[in-house]
Amino acid sequence: MATPGPYDPHLPAVPDWLSKGDNAWQLTAAALVGLQSMPGLVILYASIVKKKWAVNSAFMALYAFAAVLICWVLLCYRMAFGDKLLPFWGKGAPALGQKYLARQAILPETIHRYGNGTVESPANMPFYPMATLVYYQFTFAAITMILLAGSVLGRMNIRAWMAFVPLWLVFSYTVGAFSLWGGGFLYHWGVIDYSGGYVIHLSSGIAGFTAAYWVGPRLKSDRERFPPNNVLLMLAGAGLLWMGWSGFNGGAPYAANITASVAVLNTNICAATSLLVWTTLDVVFFGRPSVIGAIQGMMTGLACITPGAGVVQSWAAIVMGMVSGSVPWFTMMILHKKSIWLQKVDDTLGVFHTHAVAGLLGGLMTGLLAEPALCNMVLPVTGSRGAFYGGNGGKQFLKQLVAALFVIGWNLVSTTIILLIIRIFMPLRMPEHELMIGDDAVHGEEAYALWGDGEKYDPNRHGSIFGAAETTPNDYNHSTARGVTINL
Repeated sequence: MATPGPYDPHLPAVPDWLSKGDNAWQLTAAALVGLQSMPGLVILYASIVKKKWAVNSAFMALYAFAAVLICWVLLCYRMAFGDKLLPFWGKGAPALGQKYLARQAILPETIHRYGNGTVESPANMPFYPMATLVYYQFTFAAITMILLAGSVLGRMNIRAWMAFVPLWLVFSYTVGAFSLWGGGFLYHWGVIDYSGGYVIHLSSGIAGFTAAYWVGPRLKSDRERFPPNNVLLMLAGAGLLWMGWSGFNGGAPYAANITASVAVLNTNICAATSLLVWTTLDVVFFGRPSVIGAIQGMMTGLACITPGAGVVQSWAAIVMGMVSGSVPWFTMMILHKKSIWLQKVDDTLGVFHTHAVAGLLGGLMTGLLAEPALCNMVLPVTGSRGAFYGGNGGKQFLKQLVAALFVIGWNLVSTTIILLIIRIFMPLRMPEHELMIGDDAVHGEEAYALWGDGEKYDPNRHGSIFGAAETTPNDYNHSTARGVTINL
């Protein structure tokens, strides 16, 4: 009697359609993307802001991660990847039942047909269960929301944020995801958004900038001086973000295949190039390198390569890194400071520059640099190519531009409407006394057990750094040794 092998079907847990390798990689990729948000961006946000906003910034990211997951399985997954309701929206329904989650994954609206109705590309059916796909796509939705939060740190009313998260997920994110990934009109038109340059980065950047406008600015003192409270932890969060991007772009083909390998390599090449270019510009124009600048350069490189990671050659990834390390640097460091219009909007972490600008650049450059053979490995429209490869490549660039305008317009309008509705029921911005104090007023918690920036000193509560407000007289001097407080 033959001994069962590791790749043999073993019903019911291992049906014949299940690829253990693909399933293992997709779950690993999902875990990597999840780690980008929790704890990656939680740590990054907590450490990159002023001390008095560390807890609030981390909590906004933590809440978004949890809230998005529940909304995702209750309604939003099938709005983004289920059956078509409208050309840009799927039919919402729960993704919770065993019969749905245990069957083979399928994106039902991704079957692509020629003009005469014959099938050009079949529906996308990965070789693992629907549960794997639901969770993988959740991690994308969660990080989009957390990236958006970076624009409104340090002043958004936490209750307004708690209301905003599910509403924006339903009425904005699912539209972009279905239109470009789930089988909507942009998907079938042949727009290339390999892993979210438009769905994630352009949308979060535009929505964040719009939200920053409606919420209003931070205190004048915070806008003028907003130093990170822990640079080393900031690097730790950034490191989780960078390494997690291998799952971000490597998982996009839904299989452990050649495209995944190309995407992972290109992702790291572009991020490294962009970081080096940004750092070089800092040295040339400001005389010294900056850790924050290096992280911004890393971020723009990762955002830029995302829409084309699996469909461009590695030399093109270097070109995209050079562009993503220089153009967003210019818009953030030069143009923003000279533009009265841009300065009117207080985008706390510059998400508009690091994600909207970089994501737009990546999408447009994909329309120029997408390599035909790589495109045929993963895209539903056969013959897709960038403009530099001739043929119909010029049309591809036009498609990328039109899709970007749709994403920009939808996010601007939907984010505005959502926030104006929330504003009817509660203020979008914290009251002045909370803005002055920060975490201690908003959450009753502090990031560090030291009295400092934004906190009202209470001797009965804080005592001294030695644990008591006063010490007993010593043998040599009967005067009282007073405690010491540290003002950060």
